[in-house]
Amino acid sequence: MHATPPRPHRLRAAAAAILALAALLAAPRLLFGQSADDTGFVLNTFSFLVWGALVMWMCAGFTMLESGSVRSKNASMICLKNIGVYAIAGLAFYVIGYNLMYTDVSGFIGSLEFFYGPSADEIALLGGDAAAAESVVNNGYSVTSDWFFQMVFVATTASIVSGALAERVNLWAFFAFTAILTAVIYPIVGAWTWGEGWLYERGFIDFAGSTIVHSTGGWAALAGMLVVGPRWGKFRKDGSVKPTPPSNIPGVTLGVFILWLGWFGFNGGSVLALEGAANAVLMSNVLVNTNLAAAAGVVMALIVSKPILGRMDLFAGLNGAISGLVAITAGPDIIDARYAILIGAIGALICTLGLKFLEKRRIDDVVGAVPAHLFAGIWGTLAVTIAAGGNLGTQLIGVLSVGAFVFTVSFIVWKALDMTMGARVSRNVEEIGQDAAELGIDAYPEFVLMVDPDEGSDYRDAD
Repeated sequence: MHATPPRPHRLRAAAAAILALAALLAAPRLLFGQSADDTGFVLNTFSFLVWGALVMWMCAGFTMLESGSVRSKNASMICLKNIGVYAIAGLAFYVIGYNLMYTDVSGFIGSLEFFYGPSADEIALLGGDAAAAESVVNNGYSVTSDWFFQMVFVATTASIVSGALAERVNLWAFFAFTAILTAVIYPIVGAWTWGEGWLYERGFIDFAGSTIVHSTGGWAALAGMLVVGPRWGKFRKDGSVKPTPPSNIPGVTLGVFILWLGWFGFNGGSVLALEGAANAVLMSNVLVNTNLAAAAGVVMALIVSKPILGRMDLFAGLNGAISGLVAITAGPDIIDARYAILIGAIGALICTLGLKFLEKRRIDDVVGAVPAHLFAGIWGTLAVTIAAGGNLGTQLIGVLSVGAFVFTVSFIVWKALDMTMGARVSRNVEEIGQDAAELGIDAYPEFVLMVDPDEGSDYRDAD
């Protein structure tokens, strides 16, 4: 059977439809009242929101990593801490943190105003005032999209503290510290740098937060570990270290992959624009450099783990990925990606050495947060001088000033919390596990909790 040839009037109708569609696409006004020059505004806003959602997903990565790293008797508590951290960070940054960091920064601190919301022009636009559209578009992006993207960063900082102090920190003391960290400490560091304060004016470079986010979290965690102390029985009198087997190794590995994925939003979104070919190319380079640094970190950690730690260590490899990511975060916009491999590999080497160093100093970091985020963060901030245009003196001033401020204030806060509500749980709660003792729920109820015959042997016990 042969197809019926199209009739002339059908051809004319089809041609008219094509011409109408072409005219619509070429028109200076687009659908829903959007003008042709809104495109950059829409792309930038969309970029903030999508990348921000991906960074928020890193909270799931931290939850998996931490809950899998602790013993099964504390896994439920880790889950509660992590969802609490995200909620507290979001509220604290909304109430006061964002204004301290970005609004009318005087050099050291921003505005003490409370709450944050859309601009007056955006409110007018939503109210039907078409004349406000030009001012809204000229801002480059939606005001609240920027707040959302910045908020998920501060939540990441707080998550770093959670893992380091796992299995013995008082839940409410930890939540109180999280509120202070996200409402005041982190925003002040941010005001110095991304808020265009005194460090920014000196030329300090930290593209996506090796120091501002990761070292800040690392310094806060280190202060907490020194105040709270190590887990009972972790360090013995004979100098040996008690192994504390993780509850879920596949969960830890999955958590690292989630963090790796989220880091594309972390660094890629920090381009802060998606409008134009140059920004698209830059964002592509940033993502490639981020991936290469993480990969190099894994390989380096696997190579050096046996000489340094005495074994081929899975956790060293996983922390190698994280430390490589942290290290490249200060300067992922470099052009030559070979430097990203170098920076990520050295970050993993420093992290692996750091794991051994903390053990020697009897500093108990359950997930290796300080070596991965603080030590690698310092290296990454200084490594900006290699290929990303940083000045070594300026970068060093930034590292030292942020470290001195965050560590000192965090130590004081932890001490105050320890003297008032107690920074850690009782020894009995720690031995039973926080899940059963405080929450009354086990993460793995099918498993029977067995008494550890080695529990109680600790270098702090009397002879």
